[in-house]
Amino acid sequence: MRGSERGQSTVEWVGLLLLVALLLTGLVAVGVRVPGAALARGIASRILCAASLADSCDGDEPVLIATYGTEVGKLVREHMPSLLFESGSRAVPVDFRRCRSTACGDGAERGYVRRTDTGLPVSAFVHVVDCRPNADAAQAEDANCAGNRAGNLYIQYWTYYADSATLRAVPVAGEEGFHADDWEGVQIRIRPDGSVDERASSHDGYNYDEGTANWGSDIGAGALRGLAEAASIRPVDGWGPETHLLFVSGGSHAGNAFDVRDIERLTSGNRVHLIPLEPIAMTSDASFAISPPWHKKVWRDPEAAGTD
Repeated sequence: MRGSERGQSTVEWVGLLLLVALLLTGLVAVGVRVPGAALARGIASRILCAASLADSCDGDEPVLIATYGTEVGKLVREHMPSLLFESGSRAVPVDFRRCRSTACGDGAERGYVRRTDTGLPVSAFVHVVDCRPNADAAQAEDANCAGNRAGNLYIQYWTYYADSATLRAVPVAGEEGFHADDWEGVQIRIRPDGSVDERASSHDGYNYDEGTANWGSDIGAGALRGLAEAASIRPVDGWGPETHLLFVSGGSHAGNAFDVRDIERLTSGNRVHLIPLEPIAMTSDASFAISPPWHKKVWRDPEAAGTD
């Protein structure tokens, strides 16, 4: 396929994906119950895979197999969600060991994005907590696998951005809501029966989709979060059925797994460069403005409700 044809094909796939996603979201937003919504999301996920123009959408990275073993390594590759970025944003997640500034961490504002403007790959770090019987001891070491965690396999995908500016779009905000370094991410829970859940980090908690039911999560207010869960208007601790998608807000990079608005650029999950984080956590002496994943409670307790 010639370069011009490949580029045209990518644009067409991206356009088709956005049409499917926006149509589905628009119907849901106005209260229409869409039959087969899970199927529609699955189709959108496959369109993303095709949009990458990969030789195979089931390829595995040798480093994941070497780190986690064949079974878990393949699951890590398979369940990495595709990234959809809010319109107007340019930042993409990168490897902090290679880039810690927006100068090297920004990518194209529209279309299909695989690399930053300086050529760095869109990247996510991986941490596995295996609470299944006979799990690899290294993957369950020091992990809290008690209670409802027992039998589950957790895959945490952590994304690093050079900074966070929650109020960047507000002209009068100035530096309010800004801090250097930003660790966000999405987590997958695979249950013993094979069902899969997903949740995304959002400020001081976890979300499944946007909305007032998640305000307590967004501001880290446990009481509000608990009331929303008790009233059955919010999934417990942000978990919901896996969508294979992660919607990234501009500025703050807060995420959710279901709701999408004003999306103009994307990266398919099978094209995100995945980096095992366990070896880095054991040796890194990097300093961050906020706690890195290996210093957070959820690193050892995969059901923790906060992101501290």
